[in-house]
Amino acid sequence: MYSIKRILITRTDRIGDVVLSLPAIKAARLAFPGAYIAVMVQPRMDDILKGNPYIDEVIVYDKNKKYKGILKNLSFIKWLKGKRFDTALIFHSTKRINLLCFLAGIPRRIGYARGKADFLLTDKIEYTKRLGEKHEAEYSLDILRHIGIDPEFSNPFIYVQNKDEGIAGEMLKTFGISNGERFIILHPGASCASKMWPLENFAKLGDMLIENLKIKVMINLAPDQAGLGERVRGMMRNKPIFFCGKTTLGELAALFKKASLVISNDSGPSHIAAGVGAPIISIFGRNQLGLSPVRWKPIGKKAIAIHKDIGCVECLAHDCKKGFLCLKAIRVEEVFEEVKRLLNISVISCKS
Repeated sequence: MYSIKRILITRTDRIGDVVLSLPAIKAARLAFPGAYIAVMVQPRMDDILKGNPYIDEVIVYDKNKKYKGILKNLSFIKWLKGKRFDTALIFHSTKRINLLCFLAGIPRRIGYARGKADFLLTDKIEYTKRLGEKHEAEYSLDILRHIGIDPEFSNPFIYVQNKDEGIAGEMLKTFGISNGERFIILHPGASCASKMWPLENFAKLGDMLIENLKIKVMINLAPDQAGLGERVRGMMRNKPIFFCGKTTLGELAALFKKASLVISNDSGPSHIAAGVGAPIISIFGRNQLGLSPVRWKPIGKKAIAIHKDIGCVECLAHDCKKGFLCLKAIRVEEVFEEVKRLLNISVISCKS
């Protein structure tokens, strides 16, 4: 094996993708304990990596603002070249990232051949992710396997910072939740309709939780999806805690860590919840190859993905002609039963 001393890992896509790269980042550190390891991510995603002992440096690449335009990118490339990386592990190949690593003079550039300027990679790995034969975390580990590493799988783990814990604690105080009091977070948002369990189901579930379990329920969404939360709240008989304020991902992670349970659609926040060890129920609809829970379910000891196969020969995902029947087929009562089971697991774990 050639000498690897300075490694650049790039994962410049979304929240869940970064979280699911954590096992490979840890494996890289264990394989190269003396190497300098930097991880490049988009803005905001650096919060997921703060305090991670397997990383020496987090590089934030902001293509839309700080490094927008040719001149600013040339400045970034010059800076990146000065870091003298000898290996780039490109977990999500794009034309831009492949070009940056090439122009930065990184001698070995390893990534998936996605038809995105693949000629700029020195090591091209066949792109089979669209087949969805295994988990996304395993696909990242395959890049390490390509260079002769036999990595041991580990669950993603997010290191919540004390500052964020304190901010989350103060937030909960304002909502009347005392330290140690049990509460459940509902996260009914998602990036597209093919990922969204019906809002009326979230509302019905919220009422069942409050009335049957006598537990506080919080509706939590980003500000740009607050309207969805308002609709859920408007359909509920009971008054939930409503929090759709602006938080950093670190603060959101701390909030999830304090929750008794998080119930979410297939979304980035579900992976954050799993990453901090919170019990998480993630609701999946799509069974399209490469989009199903086989590849994208949250990973954790208390992580559950609920998914219904309704017999679709071909999943059209966003262009579904069946009105997302796969999501509607997941009954509120089924989710409620999983809630009770997970809460019992949580109680047992806390006492052990």
